[in-house]
Amino acid sequence: MDVGRIVDTALKLIDEVGIQALTLRMLADALESGTATLYRHFNGKDELLAFVADRMLGEVRVNPEELDGLSWREAVTVSAETLYDTLGRHPNALSLLAAQVPVGPNGLRARERLITLFLSHGFSVGLAARAFTAIGHYVIGFAIQQHGPGTPRPEDQVRLRDYYNSLDPAAYPATTAASHELTSVPPHEEFRFGLDLLLDGLEQVRLNLSQQAEEATGHRVT
Repeated sequence: MDVGRIVDTALKLIDEVGIQALTLRMLADALESGTATLYRHFNGKDELLAFVADRMLGEVRVNPEELDGLSWREAVTVSAETLYDTLGRHPNALSLLAAQVPVGPNGLRARERLITLFLSHGFSVGLAARAFTAIGHYVIGFAIQQHGPGTPRPEDQVRLRDYYNSLDPAAYPATTAASHELTSVPPHEEFRFGLDLLLDGLEQVRLNLSQQAEEATGHRVT
């Protein structure tokens, strides 16, 4: 049986029932096969889930031509938003990316593409690696918070705002003053705000390191 079909079916089942509920017997039944067939391809559920995590990353479609001519910030923003949107389609599977470092083919390609992007715009190897990791953690963490189990619904935000407003303003003056802003910012706008802050910080670090190298060598670093 084709491994791709097994992994696709596993992801579909996780979307429907969640990671914990998925069993190899359930997967085998969905494939109209037996668990022995699955064990010929995977050592167990954990290895299968690693393939599923990489399969999710394979849905992240970033056309290299779309990034041509963009600044590094614009290119990273496109990549981060595409990843975030992709993860939002698989809320039940998000924890897979938090539980392991994705080292399958799709994960490696994404890592190579972004680190290469940073290097081509004057980032040192060390800063490029840290930038990749920081952005990956931010996107995955934000996606888990916004799309994972227990994600607040709009009515939950209204109740939370009412709760903030019910607090004693003498004890919590800042929270009561900001009650509307704390509960009314659209998730995607909040995502972009945090991403922009992260990119601002990376640009400042890049410039600082470049300036330090300039001063150390007496030559302008480009």
